[in-house]
Amino acid sequence: MRVYILSRNKALYSTQRLVEEAEAKGWEVKVIDYLKCTIEIMKGELVINYLGKVLPTPDAIIPRIGASRTFYGTAMVRHFEMMDVFSTSGNLAIARSRDKLRSLQVLSKHGVDMPRTVFASNKSSAKDVIALSGGVPLVLKILEGTQGVGVVLVDTEKAAKSVLDAFYGMDVNLLIQEYIEEAGGADIRAFIVGGEVVGAMKRQGAEGDFRSNLHQGGSATIYKLNRKEKTTALAAAKAMGLGVCGVDMIPSKRGPLVMEVNSSPGLEGIEKSTNINIAAKIMEYIEKNVPHKSSGLIKKVKRDNIGA
Repeated sequence: MRVYILSRNKALYSTQRLVEEAEAKGWEVKVIDYLKCTIEIMKGELVINYLGKVLPTPDAIIPRIGASRTFYGTAMVRHFEMMDVFSTSGNLAIARSRDKLRSLQVLSKHGVDMPRTVFASNKSSAKDVIALSGGVPLVLKILEGTQGVGVVLVDTEKAAKSVLDAFYGMDVNLLIQEYIEEAGGADIRAFIVGGEVVGAMKRQGAEGDFRSNLHQGGSATIYKLNRKEKTTALAAAKAMGLGVCGVDMIPSKRGPLVMEVNSSPGLEGIEKSTNINIAAKIMEYIEKNVPHKSSGLIKKVKRDNIGA
């Protein structure tokens, strides 16, 4: 089995763990910086070049596409898919999940519950936006933000208007969401692989911070999902069409509310808090979907100048 991990940084915990588990199975594995790939498109032939040489066609890829490089990264994933390479998450699903507004629209259509959300242009009345969001306190999120950056909690109407005016003056796109006070700065991440929950953790924000992101100083502990939380997480992953993902939910009086579905969830927090080998679960998922490749048969590209 030949597997490529599409990642810009070999030193990342997640990338290293995926390499370790692929090698443990005796597979040929390589970390590919997708920004250093170029593609050729000709009649009846699709080719990917890497560092100036044709890249041998793999049996599977594991996309770890950075949020700031979604367009280029998904283009590479799409090219591999058109070469009949199995991807743990498809290009369309990755692109869909990276667009916060689009992902919420998809989840809503599929009946997945979430915080009340408003999206409006900078010409909209701040007063109307606040009212539509259910009133203060509320959470403002920049659509392009990641890992808790660009997320602001405002607790008065005056503060909300000021922040809205400031963000709109910067010409950024905003989501305005109701604040779930009873969550107490905590959320739940369910890790989904191949339509199954393989692990879950509860993340608690740092003292005085309503954001639970580990990158913002939050902590994580193992968590057992109840039936409703498990059902919600699986429904969200299915709606987004992601084979591997992290579903972030916030507990509320009306049940779990989905905040985000992450197409490139980090492995460090979930593995260390649960002691579950998530990377191995991803390899098992690949095995189930590329069973005829287990014998080591590798597809060949049409050219002779094959790169290592």
